[in-house]
Amino acid sequence: MSSTKLSDPIKTILITGGSGLVGSRLSELLTEKGFHVTHLSRNPKGKEYTSFHWDIKNQEIDEEAIKSADAIVHLAGAGVADKRWDDARKKEIYNSRIDSTKLLFEKVKELKPDLKYFLSASAIGYYGWDSGEKVVDETTPKGEGFLADVVDDWEKEVSQFDELNIPNGKIRVGVVLSEKGGGLTEIAKPIRFGFGAPLGSGKQFMSWIHLDDLCGIFIHCIENQIGEIVNGVAPNPATNKSLTKAIAHQLNKPLFLPNVPKFALKILVGEMADMLVGGNNVSSKKIEKLGYSFKYPELEQALADLL
Repeated sequence: MSSTKLSDPIKTILITGGSGLVGSRLSELLTEKGFHVTHLSRNPKGKEYTSFHWDIKNQEIDEEAIKSADAIVHLAGAGVADKRWDDARKKEIYNSRIDSTKLLFEKVKELKPDLKYFLSASAIGYYGWDSGEKVVDETTPKGEGFLADVVDDWEKEVSQFDELNIPNGKIRVGVVLSEKGGGLTEIAKPIRFGFGAPLGSGKQFMSWIHLDDLCGIFIHCIENQIGEIVNGVAPNPATNKSLTKAIAHQLNKPLFLPNVPKFALKILVGEMADMLVGGNNVSSKKIEKLGYSFKYPELEQALADLL
């Protein structure tokens, strides 16, 4: 499906993962634009936004949340870089995405609301641990590794909304830059204390995006009901080394240390090291062709705004 403008506009948007880094900012920006935002939460009382109860593990959801929504934005999922990847954590990362999507699909199928659009986060992890310098886009085949498998199954669950004739989009999110969390704060932390260093070879690409541009892509997809997969990355990916140096420059901090070798990262974070020393050179051309104009296309612009 492609971009469409419907005469019956979207007014109420239900967000899962609304209290997270992306969900919080997206809720603010949608509200500023005049949308009515609601959230799904395990503890819905006393929240800033109208919130409805859901319980993914027990596959429970307040039906009013579904009935009142014109569109659903699905951001919920256990943080990929929050904890070491033992078997239990990998299962949690997988199930939090697959089971939550199944719950939403089954409830929409059962209740048959007048839902106009379903938009889900996805991840550039689809392209595998490390696709080198080669530019990858939405037509590139699935890569290898745990995250690629998770994303592939996740997107297949979202595609089930085709059965209900509900346009559905997926945004493959890159490394999100924000002063409030995500990749930037973690990379900047050691640099602030004089211990910053590139990871692995430092040559691996990191396809980054400013938080406001990522939210801008979500809003653009909602307003145009874009029923396709698009990459949520800025137009100019950086290598790990150039990103680290740019952050150090912005913070006016030196970089004395040698690159952190992969074996040391393996000791520190286990299997997650594959994600840290790998990377993808991801194209943003499709979302640009679909009409989105980036506010922060250059790394230096984004870092100046955030740091």
